[in-house]
Amino acid sequence: MLLRRLPRYFFRGALITVPVGLTLYLLYFAFNAIDSLLPLKIPGLGLVVTISLVTLVGFLSSSVIGRTVVDLTERTLRGVPFVKLLYNSIKDLVGAFVGNKKSFNQPVAVQLGGGLCALGFITREQAQGLDFPEHTAVYFPQSYNFAGNLVLVPRERVQKLNVSSSELMTFIVSGGVSGLGVGQPLVVPPAR
Repeated sequence: MLLRRLPRYFFRGALITVPVGLTLYLLYFAFNAIDSLLPLKIPGLGLVVTISLVTLVGFLSSSVIGRTVVDLTERTLRGVPFVKLLYNSIKDLVGAFVGNKKSFNQPVAVQLGGGLCALGFITREQAQGLDFPEHTAVYFPQSYNFAGNLVLVPRERVQKLNVSSSELMTFIVSGGVSGLGVGQPLVVPPAR
């Protein structure tokens, strides 16, 4: 009888230990990577210095002189062809989640037909600059990935959802296994 239960116990244990172990390993890896940037071998010093440096840059950029230095640095980075693409993409991605220009703040469901819906975020209400005035730009993040797709969708297929952006992002990135009240059904408004 015990031999029959052992595989079930193993898989139950794996469901608990693998996520915890992998999370702790990734945190340990990131912690060591940051610490290795400094020649001093004091555990945690790299993380403290990194957080302090980022905070200091934020403080200095609040002054007129600091803002001038930041503007000059940004202009320089935007002047180099490949660096410009990389810098602008990273800056826009970070700005999409924090700061004044949050882009992923309007969760939506897009009707695909046949009763299917795709979940995403409006990034632009109108795509007029591309000659699609009746379309909305919707970003669809991918599950278990840092990638996604931007799709121009006819406005009548886009339904705004009454959920928080962070809850929907958690739901999408986790493949639907967490966020949005796990165990409760997801309610998508009926098509217009």
